[in-house]
Amino acid sequence: MQKRFAKKLVAGAAVLVLTGSIWGYSRTEAADSAAADAKYQMVVPNFSALAKQAQPGVVNIRTVKTLKGGGPVFRHFFGPFEKRDPGNPFGEGMPGREQKQRSLGSGLIMDAEGYIITNNHVVEDADQIKVRLFDEREFDAKVIGRDAKTDLALIKIEGASGLSPLKLGDSGKAEVGSWVIAVGSPFGLEQTVTAGIVSAKGRFIGAGPYDDFIQTDASINPGNSGGPLLNMNGEVIGINTAIVAQGQGIGFAIPINLARNIVAQLKEHGGVTRAWMGVGIQDLTPELAEYYGLKNQKGVLVTQVFPDNPADKAGIKAKDVIVAVDGKTVTTGRELSSAVAGLPIGKAVPVKLFRDGKEMTLTVQLAERKDTETVAQGGQTPESDELGIRAADLSPETAKRFGLDENEKGVLVVAVRSGSKADQAGLQQADIVKEVNRTPVQTVAEMKSQLGKTKPGEQLQLLVKRGDSGFIVLKITK
Repeated sequence: MQKRFAKKLVAGAAVLVLTGSIWGYSRTEAADSAAADAKYQMVVPNFSALAKQAQPGVVNIRTVKTLKGGGPVFRHFFGPFEKRDPGNPFGEGMPGREQKQRSLGSGLIMDAEGYIITNNHVVEDADQIKVRLFDEREFDAKVIGRDAKTDLALIKIEGASGLSPLKLGDSGKAEVGSWVIAVGSPFGLEQTVTAGIVSAKGRFIGAGPYDDFIQTDASINPGNSGGPLLNMNGEVIGINTAIVAQGQGIGFAIPINLARNIVAQLKEHGGVTRAWMGVGIQDLTPELAEYYGLKNQKGVLVTQVFPDNPADKAGIKAKDVIVAVDGKTVTTGRELSSAVAGLPIGKAVPVKLFRDGKEMTLTVQLAERKDTETVAQGGQTPESDELGIRAADLSPETAKRFGLDENEKGVLVVAVRSGSKADQAGLQQADIVKEVNRTPVQTVAEMKSQLGKTKPGEQLQLLVKRGDSGFIVLKITK
């Protein structure tokens, strides 16, 4: 009898726990907790519907390109970009012989006409481009236009009916921590779907002068290049582009808001034109801000004004601190470069700046940026078309990123274009150029100035510091 009563008592207590309260945890608090769980939902049920919706708009891209003279053995691949052939990861070739390099990538269908967005490095210098659709139909593709500075390309296939274009979203609305999926062909495994979150925005990885990447932990591997990064509404918010070679769970995508304007220009003109002011710039450090009497002010320091260019004609001077362009606040050199590059050529824009501690606004009529014109900006990587060098001012931040002494002086070599004059002379990534023709250089602008004094056909001498190897001298015929 006592045992039966005890069982009933336990059952009754259980009912109280489930329907009433225990230790002060009321129904109201339980409801609040459930609402909080819904608000901060950690895991979505699944991504199946989103994957089925997106996959028909993603294509596999296979290219063939001819390499003359073979490739250098054990070439290091620049930073995060996945330029290796998965079947031949070192790009090795027999000297003096032509080699056929086969590469894999991805792309996303832009519209029903057959335009496809992908990465420049997927189709650059390709002799043949094959596009395979979700339904396994295969088409030849032609390049409509490429932009190396943002690593974007637009290609087109003809005669394909029933295409499923993806909807382009707004990358500016993507929040850190929000769910995303990546679709592509990693290592040639077509229509692979991976999921993750937006890990960070506005990332600078030394890939080019307009770095502004979305970082994600959705798995991205060689072959994913050019594929879409989608939000939970199935909208493209990024173009998967880069990985960190030694990293896991770190991938980068070009924001679709940046890609949209570039792709529109590629479709209309086959190329990209950008506006520019004609200044050399660097980020304003706290020490520089204090030195110039701008203790609480952020902005971009003008280090050089190129003669007869828009900034010079408008009256901008070296040591001015630019804080806004066309009403948009700029706090870094990358923000300034991107803001100017996205404005119409010929537009007269107000430039807010500080000079000798006083605020003023000047009007600059923007001009077209030529390929030979580069902004000497700390932390960026302008490229010399003649020698094939990507270089950056050696700030404490870039020195730390490359494992160098933060007090090191010189110009950092961020990358060397394959087959270029600099490559043939033996210049390597992470080299520090100390002198050009026995003249010390500490900025990209100083190095380019010295390079400009050498005539075509003449020989350049570079004094280079290379890791633990010490100083070496490289000779390059311009």
